[in-house]
Amino acid sequence: MIRFETKKQDPRELVLISMLAAIAAISRILFAPLPNFKPMSFVIIVTGIVFGPESGFMVGSVSAILSNIFFGQGPWTLLQMLAWGLMGLTAGLLRNTVWIKSRYGILMFGFSWGFIFGWIMDAWYIIGFIRPLSLMTIIGGLSASFYFDLMHALANTFFLGIFSKSWIKLFNRIKIKYGLLEDS
Repeated sequence: MIRFETKKQDPRELVLISMLAAIAAISRILFAPLPNFKPMSFVIIVTGIVFGPESGFMVGSVSAILSNIFFGQGPWTLLQMLAWGLMGLTAGLLRNTVWIKSRYGILMFGFSWGFIFGWIMDAWYIIGFIRPLSLMTIIGGLSASFYFDLMHALANTFFLGIFSKSWIKLFNRIKIKYGLLEDS
């Protein structure tokens, strides 16, 4: 975020990142009735793949704080910003690898991040609320969220499986047509 804030930005690029963060946040809000089955992570992953790690991180972290305007801010918001930001960052860092360019690789990436995101959030819960801390209470805390982490992983796989090819193509067209984020 510091790097992003300190460099000179093209206003069109700021608008693009803001719009993608808003789309991601709205997608989370619209799917609120389904526990952890939301396209927000899909939007963040595709952003990282097309526009690079910095844009992926920014969209991930900003969309977390935007969507929490609806869901409620709290001490968990910073970890959500970090987790979704890291999701976009790693998608951007791995975007030129065979793994991310293959259909099964991108699906495995999304599935894995469903659990990684959950583990980051579980760390906050375990450290903040579980007493006494022991191996058994940590396992209990992690296993209590398994269903939600699995739903997140399946949602990522579902949305990436159905929409990633078309969204990557669309985002690449926007990137090329308007000459946005070329150095990403």
